[in-house]
Amino acid sequence: MSITAAQVKELRERTGAGMMECKKALVETGGDMDAALEHLRKSGLAKADKKAGRVAAEGAIVHASEGARAVLVEVNCETDFVAKDENFRKFAEEVAQLALQADDIEALRNMSMSGGESVEDTRQQLVAKIGENVQVRRMESLDAGDGAIGSYIHGGRIGVMVAVSGGDEELARDIAMHVAALNPGYRDAQDVPEEVLAKEREILIAQAKDSGKPADIIEKMVTGRLNKHLAEITLTGQPFVKDGDVTVGKLLKQKGASVVDYVRLEVGEGIEKEESDFASEVMQQARGG
Repeated sequence: MSITAAQVKELRERTGAGMMECKKALVETGGDMDAALEHLRKSGLAKADKKAGRVAAEGAIVHASEGARAVLVEVNCETDFVAKDENFRKFAEEVAQLALQADDIEALRNMSMSGGESVEDTRQQLVAKIGENVQVRRMESLDAGDGAIGSYIHGGRIGVMVAVSGGDEELARDIAMHVAALNPGYRDAQDVPEEVLAKEREILIAQAKDSGKPADIIEKMVTGRLNKHLAEITLTGQPFVKDGDVTVGKLLKQKGASVVDYVRLEVGEGIEKEESDFASEVMQQARGG
């Protein structure tokens, strides 16, 4: 039977699939729109399964907030090019909005999107549409309680949320910018695990012993160096990124505030990326290899 342009257009609008894929699906199902839609869905699932093992270390960190609650969600893809794609961005932003109502990442994946299908089903369809592996990898949430939350997204690749008590959203956002830039490992010295301190102290003692100085002097050297190290790895000990003359801790004291908690996500953290030699690949192709 003859497939009309209007039928192809309708199927494209309902599925987001390519024109030729839509036409082929309609031909194979005798023009039955619902059957063609189901055919494309099954085809999309198959494509998504094939791409599931491919490394997806690019993507975006997306933020959403409502009242005292805020979330960060990491949605991954394979290339920076797709990370800027309108379909990918729209998907990621809607997922972030849904995350405001989710308890964890698994619950989020099972939630229904505006199209009526789950996040996971929509993700699989997106994989088929854009041709890359896409993953909803992580979500983090913060609740300000009686305080305030400030957030900062840097280039779509680094996202930070900071909850403060006794301060306002502007202060929290300034500290979020600081966390994005300097990535402190801990909030303050009290949050540093004892085993981390012990290991660092052991290293500093070994270094100081090579100086040949008396034990009491070595002890003072180690204490001084350990305090300096603590300042470097803790949020409150670091010089404030917008004013190096004060530490974050001093800034908070001036404002009568404290950091309750903070979260920092960066695209691709912990994902082992495949290293490729682009020049060698080009040479190989040029030689027909």
